[in-house]
Amino acid sequence: MLKGFAKYIRPHRGLFFLDLFCALLVGVADEFMPMMVRQMINTYVPDQNWQMMVRICIALAAIYLVKLGLNLIINYWGHIFGIRLQADMRRDLFAHIETLPVSYFDTHKTGAIMSRITNDLQEISEMAHHGPENIFTSAVMLVLSAILLARINAELTIIVYCTLPLAVLFVMLIRGRQLHAFEMNRIKIGEINADVETSVAGIRVTKAYSGIDKELKKFNHANGEYQASASKAYKYLALFNSGMIFFTDLMYVVVIIVGGMFFFQGKINSGDFVAYLLYISMFLTPIKKLVDTFEQIVQGATGYKRFNELMHVPGEQDDDGASDAGCLAGDIAFNDVSFHYGEKGEDEDDEKEQVISHLDLHIKKGETVALVGPSGGGKSTICNLIPRFYEIDGGSITIDGRDIRTMTRESLRRNIGIVAQDVFLFNGTIAENIAYGTDHAGMNDVILAAKKAKIHDYIVSLPNGYETNVGERGLRLSGGQRQRISIARVFLKNPQILILDEATSALDNATEMQIQTSLDELSEGRTVLVVAHRLSTIRNANEIAVLTSQGIQERGTSQQLLEQKGIYWHLYQYQFAK
Repeated sequence: MLKGFAKYIRPHRGLFFLDLFCALLVGVADEFMPMMVRQMINTYVPDQNWQMMVRICIALAAIYLVKLGLNLIINYWGHIFGIRLQADMRRDLFAHIETLPVSYFDTHKTGAIMSRITNDLQEISEMAHHGPENIFTSAVMLVLSAILLARINAELTIIVYCTLPLAVLFVMLIRGRQLHAFEMNRIKIGEINADVETSVAGIRVTKAYSGIDKELKKFNHANGEYQASASKAYKYLALFNSGMIFFTDLMYVVVIIVGGMFFFQGKINSGDFVAYLLYISMFLTPIKKLVDTFEQIVQGATGYKRFNELMHVPGEQDDDGASDAGCLAGDIAFNDVSFHYGEKGEDEDDEKEQVISHLDLHIKKGETVALVGPSGGGKSTICNLIPRFYEIDGGSITIDGRDIRTMTRESLRRNIGIVAQDVFLFNGTIAENIAYGTDHAGMNDVILAAKKAKIHDYIVSLPNGYETNVGERGLRLSGGQRQRISIARVFLKNPQILILDEATSALDNATEMQIQTSLDELSEGRTVLVVAHRLSTIRNANEIAVLTSQGIQERGTSQQLLEQKGIYWHLYQYQFAK
């Protein structure tokens, strides 16, 4: 853990050591005052040496002015160090999240991931700044104070230090439980963030179905679990803080009782006794600082553990020997392919769990193949397997006779364009969304793609034209407009393989007919895989495959399947019967 954390400190070690050095000087400066007070009481006050007393006061004032400057450096540049470290960790975490397989996001909530990249890293940043600084300076002050205390009266110092093992034992007993409690607290915060993110994203559905009470009930349940978890975490924190304060108070009691006895016995004079009390205060200050810092350290350590867990989730890795796919022609073949959702290796022999079992399917270069059939047959799964969003359990998928596992994912996906039912637009301008994923696309290229998608005239009618912001997920645009922008995006990408996964199913009939015209133009000269429930959109497909949970049941052209009077015929009759 420390080795991994040190990797982020190393680039900013200049600020890190500056912070520690200034904190060290502040600690050393605090040690001067008891020494000077001791000298004044033992020497200058009895001798009535007013001149030396004034000099000592001036020296103390100068020391405190230097301390002021040092504290300014600590509080500003120390936080700058924490911010930079946090930014580096957030950069690496975000980059790693982008490499995670799609299957990871199927089983992990967006809000929980957001909690790790925001809340956890903020706690780590605070720990990185204050943790080492407070631990280092406290250790130095403890050692210096111990040395100075021993120089004043070694016997009293030994007696005082006998109380320390009790405090150490107390810390060891409570530390593990406290770390676990704060880790559970972080998990509950992530769950609340996930619930809020889902609720806000689905606010229209909530209002349309009068689901506010349901959402409040769900949120209050998660909030109650967080409250219980936080209560447990702070119970251990309260025990820790209260216990440590008790031990520090106990030291004061020991010093006053034993020191008083030594004073009456003549083993310590009044100046040394006062200095000893001041040094004990100095000695206890770093202990109190560590107590106050412990919560920060625990939360930061918990945050780093969660950060580390996510960073160690395996990302997508190209197979050994994988090479650039180049420009693919688009001849696609599924050869005895089996697949099930979940971690690879789980239930692979369980046929009931498999979405696709021993599938053989050939899509010739430049042809259009449509997949139809009831839901749950694996149509969208087949679409997701071609760009390797998921890993198959058995068999192989080849393009132009080459196993896609021998290609780098980036180069494979570069050859594939996808238009889905649920169009995702990023919060940005129309031009940025059309050009997304196409490097070095000029404005003229964007406009040409928009014209092909039959969306240009609408865009130029807007006050800001192509610089119009589409809003989060493109919600400022209609469904048809979002779909046309996604089609323009594929026109601009110009891939040889095109996947249309229910591309028009969410649109009304008039809009569907307009969009279908653009899709037909987009499909020309490409290998196209279409998933459709509306059979009117696939009548001209070169081949139609009827897919059920038992695999491909029928295949042929629309006319051939109608003549067979099988599943496709029944679907056709259902949709077009008058």
